[in-house]
Amino acid sequence: MKILGLLRHAKSEWDDMAKRDFDRGLNDRGRRGARLIGDHIRGHGIGWDRLVASPAVRVSETLEEGLDWLTPHYDQKLYLASSDTIIETVQEHGGQGDDEVGPILVSGHNPGLQETILELVAPARENDLFREACVKFPTATYAVLECRIDRWSELRPRCAELVHMARPRDLDPELGPET
Repeated sequence: MKILGLLRHAKSEWDDMAKRDFDRGLNDRGRRGARLIGDHIRGHGIGWDRLVASPAVRVSETLEEGLDWLTPHYDQKLYLASSDTIIETVQEHGGQGDDEVGPILVSGHNPGLQETILELVAPARENDLFREACVKFPTATYAVLECRIDRWSELRPRCAELVHMARPRDLDPELGPET
């Protein structure tokens, strides 16, 4: 079995409309959410062997704020990636043979991350967490999938179960939807 984590970047700034999408950083709420979800990830107990991330500023700032103990491997393919691209990127970064890594955490963007969950979870393993992820995968959400595979090269649709999901608002109600 392989463990795949997905982390969406935290809430980004929209103040400067002249700024390229790639260059948008986090706003104050996003920095707070990144720290909170980072603390949760650290305490969740999975020893991530590899962190693969989009190089977009809002992703790198999320990782700097919340996951500063992990060294990211930035991959341009993950910027606004589709679920197919995310799966292929995990296969590439998973290694082979003696170089195969254990748990992989991917940090990037929606809709690709949410679509990856929808693609990987087997219909027979759909649960309440999956149904929540179907509705919305908000900023700074962290999800963990158990993939019923022996090698990352075997990652394919319908091989997984969503076993954990946490959003900043689950950890601090003040970070819930703005009304």
